[in-house]
Amino acid sequence: MREAVQIKLNLLKNPQEINILGLGKDELLSIITDFESQPKKASMRVSQLWSWIYCHGISSFDKMTNIDKNLRSQLQKVLTISRPIIEKKEISNDGTTKYLFCLKDRSKIETVFIPEEKRSTLCISSQVGCTLSCSFCHTGTQKLVRNLSAQEIVGQVIAVYDDLDLWKKIKSSEGASSFFEVITNIVFMGMGEPLLNYEEVKKACNILMDNKGLDFSRRRITLSTAGIVPKIKMAHEEIGCMIAVSLHATEDKTRDVLVPINKKWNLDKLLSSLRNDVNLRNSERVTFEYVMLDGVNDTKEDAHRLVRLLQGLPSKINLIPFNTWTGSQYRRSSSDRIKAFRDIIIKSRLPSPVRKPRGEDIMAACGQLKSSSLKDKASI
Repeated sequence: MREAVQIKLNLLKNPQEINILGLGKDELLSIITDFESQPKKASMRVSQLWSWIYCHGISSFDKMTNIDKNLRSQLQKVLTISRPIIEKKEISNDGTTKYLFCLKDRSKIETVFIPEEKRSTLCISSQVGCTLSCSFCHTGTQKLVRNLSAQEIVGQVIAVYDDLDLWKKIKSSEGASSFFEVITNIVFMGMGEPLLNYEEVKKACNILMDNKGLDFSRRRITLSTAGIVPKIKMAHEEIGCMIAVSLHATEDKTRDVLVPINKKWNLDKLLSSLRNDVNLRNSERVTFEYVMLDGVNDTKEDAHRLVRLLQGLPSKINLIPFNTWTGSQYRRSSSDRIKAFRDIIIKSRLPSPVRKPRGEDIMAACGQLKSSSLKDKASI
């Protein structure tokens, strides 16, 4: 409610400055009631707007033909349906596409579209830069500038649909849920730590999962966290999407270096929270991300320790060959070493796929994202 009031105040101060893409339905209703005084009509208008924006990808009020022409004209004067601007687009030899988006304040973020044979994934950002400084991650070398708004998070998804002309591949009718033929999964594995931008990420997920619009299943959205323990339970209960944990080490002394937030919430606190505070639904598992670093965390002893750490916790372990970047001190584990590590995990009956590097030639692979920004100080 407070957000809706603030939007109205902003509207009074800055006409034509309110972007309704990424606003919740309650916020939209608060705005529309200024134009439609009857509650039923106002609610109907919100449903119509929602359908046009999230089922059809419409960015102009003029094209919303089932809305009164006079009302469309009024809305056009004070509201926008704006996407982030694509400043640069790179396509990898393997079909992966990396987008550099420019935001309203000239901050830059990166988003990656990863097409596969049976599924396609969109990797989106939740912050400009990152504050966690994970030593193996390129984004970690970029200072945190600020959190993204829900509008900027949802805007990444909409902008990619626009660019790839995916709206034509949607089978939908107004008032019915949509079926998307191309993007099947969304992962918060781009720039930033999503659980340090919890409220905006939660709001964005609710919009992405709304069954009258984009209609992504909660099982098709994954939040990746380095281990912000107090927010993991909240995210699982309040948002309901899948959780992936960036583990990367089996001992605190190693994880303190790779993932410095471990100094605040160590392995024992992290795994205890996952065991005791997160009530997994039927067939659900916690996904653990484990980057394979030569001579750092890739020994057989590490593999056996990993199995012991996760004993009794429904788990899936994604092994990620390290993707190099200029200035990094790390090297990728050899294929033989990765195989030996995986064999130990598989023998314990834990699923452990090795992630195939995608988009390496355009610096779009896991751990390689980094954007430039005119700002160099955190503003949150």
